[in-house]
Amino acid sequence: GVGVKVASYTVTYNGHIFRIWLSRPIGSKIRFGSFCQDSKGHWFVNFVIEQPETIRGKTGKDVGIDLVLKTLATLSDGVEFNRENLTKKFEVKLAVAQRAKMKKRVTAIHTKIKNKRKDWNHKTTTAIVNEYDVVVVGNVSSSKLIKTRMAKSVSDAGWSDFKVMLVYKAIRLGVEMKEVNESYSTVTCSNCKERTGPKGLSCLSVRDWVCCCCGSSHLRDVNAAKNILQFSVRGI
Repeated sequence: GVGVKVASYTVTYNGHIFRIWLSRPIGSKIRFGSFCQDSKGHWFVNFVIEQPETIRGKTGKDVGIDLVLKTLATLSDGVEFNRENLTKKFEVKLAVAQRAKMKKRVTAIHTKIKNKRKDWNHKTTTAIVNEYDVVVVGNVSSSKLIKTRMAKSVSDAGWSDFKVMLVYKAIRLGVEMKEVNESYSTVTCSNCKERTGPKGLSCLSVRDWVCCCCGSSHLRDVNAAKNILQFSVRGI
């Protein structure tokens, strides 16, 4: 078993005493724990604690989410969640360390990028599930796009981890979470449903457009998020 002496910050395991530093206060009874080691060789102890069931009031809000490379997450109500491209930010330092064969430095940079991306994903997904009762996200595939010229940006986006966090946080708060086929969401007019938007890789830079059928003006990513939400209602 794992015994914790909070006052002196130690963990007793299998007869051995380990001194620890708490990343946050332990506010409830500890059920069990485990040890793990990160890529830099640092050891951590993880505790599973008892927590009362979380119940929050209904907000009455539904939202569609378009996961993209520029803003990372654009919502159907126009809210955008942005994060700097971490891969690009650290690529020079990483290249220097790799050329100098500084393995520890390379590992440290990769760990920093991973931690920053994880922190952003946690904060963003928490904000979303706290605000909306129904969350609908497109089934964008990282594995397919990773083979294109956008590979670095796709890898930096971390869509898979983002969606995993959304799912388990939604379950915890009683939020309804859906994933839908997002095909044609960027080219379909969210007003008249005609596919009049800019098509093809050559038009990826076109961020706003006007539907030639109904005259509606659209911001590309917001329009896609609106369609993703509507697809869930229509069962697409």
